[in-house]
Amino acid sequence: MFRPKVPTMPQPTGLTTPPAVVEPTAVMPHAPAPASTAVTPARNRPAVQLTPGTVLALVGGGTALVLVGAVLVSMLLAVALTAASVAVCAITVRSVIARR
Repeated sequence: MFRPKVPTMPQPTGLTTPPAVVEPTAVMPHAPAPASTAVTPARNRPAVQLTPGTVLALVGGGTALVLVGAVLVSMLLAVALTAASVAVCAITVRSVIARR
């Protein structure tokens, strides 16, 4: 019922060209070019241009990052408090059982 179909690779037809042979070439070092002494004029615009959309994206991203950090710290604190409470309960139950 389920028979896999094996794809057949079509054979090339016609004439094929052999691959080109690459001849190695020697690398000849040359003298470095003299450094140019031309000074480019200073730009009057800032390197980063902040558009209102970019500022909004940065503020939104920073807010999201702070909120995620606050949630993670809160979860860690909740786990620590739960662990401490369970430890205190275990010690109390152990001491009550030991007295009986």
